[in-house]
Amino acid sequence: MAERSTAAVDVADNSGDKPLTAKADQSTADGVAKNPERDTDSDEAQGNGMAAGAEKQAAPPELHSGHKLARRYRLEECVTRLDGFSSWRAVDEKLRRAVGVHILPSDHPRTRAVLAAARSAALLGDPRFVQVLDAVEENDLVYVVHEWLPDATELTPLLAAGPLEPHDAYQMVSQIASAMAAAHREGLAHLRLNPNAVLRTSTGQWRIRGLAVNAALRGISSDTPQRTDTEAIGALLYAALTQRWPYESDAYGLAGLPKDVGLIAPDQVRARVHRGLSELAMRALVNDGATASRHESACTTPEELVKAIGEMPRIRPPEPAFTAPPEYQRTTYQQGTYGRPTPPGATPAIQAPPPPLQSRTGKALKWAVSALLIAALGLGSWQLADALMHQGDKSGDDTTNTQTTDDGDKNSASPAPAAAIKIHDAQEYVAKGDAQHPNDVGKTYDGSTSTYWRTNTFLSGPELAPYKPGVGIVYDLGSAQEVATGTISLRYSGDHTTVELYAADSLNPGSISSMTKIGSVTTTGNTATVKVSKKVKSQYVLMWITAVPKSGEDPDAYAHAGYKQAVTEVKFTG
Repeated sequence: MAERSTAAVDVADNSGDKPLTAKADQSTADGVAKNPERDTDSDEAQGNGMAAGAEKQAAPPELHSGHKLARRYRLEECVTRLDGFSSWRAVDEKLRRAVGVHILPSDHPRTRAVLAAARSAALLGDPRFVQVLDAVEENDLVYVVHEWLPDATELTPLLAAGPLEPHDAYQMVSQIASAMAAAHREGLAHLRLNPNAVLRTSTGQWRIRGLAVNAALRGISSDTPQRTDTEAIGALLYAALTQRWPYESDAYGLAGLPKDVGLIAPDQVRARVHRGLSELAMRALVNDGATASRHESACTTPEELVKAIGEMPRIRPPEPAFTAPPEYQRTTYQQGTYGRPTPPGATPAIQAPPPPLQSRTGKALKWAVSALLIAALGLGSWQLADALMHQGDKSGDDTTNTQTTDDGDKNSASPAPAAAIKIHDAQEYVAKGDAQHPNDVGKTYDGSTSTYWRTNTFLSGPELAPYKPGVGIVYDLGSAQEVATGTISLRYSGDHTTVELYAADSLNPGSISSMTKIGSVTTTGNTATVKVSKKVKSQYVLMWITAVPKSGEDPDAYAHAGYKQAVTEVKFTG
């Protein structure tokens, strides 16, 4: 089964978002998910109601990378940990695909609600939503398994680059509204629709993640769920048109509206905003008379919003831009003047004479030159053979002299090959956040290029900063050695990989600033050869990777598409 597109773990901007119609309990992150693939939640939830804020917070289960659920789902990386539950990127070893998993203890006060929401969402089966694959209570744990969509991008980073084109914004609001209308017809609400819950796949389709489940995990409810989701869709459209969040608070990497001005139409916030989409956003966001008088009646349900979109003129995609080809230079013959009478008053075209060697005399000259060349080659070959025969007769006399000369010529000796330095031990070095795959470091010097240690997959790159300063491994060379070259064999090529070597003081060194940098290299291939520029004797050497290339999905490594790298073999020479 092919994977369909980016993780279904709910992710929020650290700044939080202003609730649309009522505030819900705030969640704070514990700093577990530090890489740029997925950040932890800390935003306020959307909804008209809120769960009891005095709920007792259950402690999250103590799990770790490598833990296996139901002898099938192997946990890879924790991406969210808050409110007594945790969310992970995992691998379904039975179907060999990446999945996302929400986990909470069975005695968590929201367990029953989460299971009910997950099973209801799974029954919907609408491909416009990230699908729930499993919902199980087992061994004092409850876990919900869902799709992980590596080829999709959240709306949050899309808006960080700028507002959407009118056609893209139209497609987004149309597809999201239609999907939510279908969900509400089945009695399901989202209540946490925000830029982190909306994804665009590589094919241009829009997907919604966390239907019902994300609200249940956070204990969010609403007395008017259809109005809550409709207003959330209006906020998404407003942000897509203006690159601003339609409230005074900043959220999801977007600046809020100026204070004390109220809710103003998108076309008053930014120039050249599509008028029809601007009015549509205001109709969805209308609340307590905030809509301008020029707008039509408010849309209070996704179904009404779908109807309003259908009444709009269809917005066409922008015309593709084509580069004009260079002007074609036509010859006199192609212009049709050959063999035709010259118009009166026009200068007759002068026909160019044939090439010199195409005449009868020229052809005879070519044959004569060819014959002379053949004769010259034959004579030269005979003279060369005769010279070689004479040289063979004298070779016996010259053997002794030649041997003596070679033995006495010091420059003829080949340089001594570089000595390989044996690696005795290794340990992954973690400067910030979580480790990558510490149990696999031994595979980088086991003599086999089929085994490897790999990094996690990142959504942005090639540079890992500022999310991580880098990832790497410290090697123990057994004793103080003067390294001349480090050769690192890599699994992925493309973009660029940057590798640096540092002299360290132990297998558990301090900060990077406390080490001595001895060399670096950047490559786009599968081998990084670092030539040491600063001669230092050290027993411990850190291989430090600060940039990784972008590559596609790698099912054999259980790695989805993104920025990543794997090291198959490391060798040092002195």
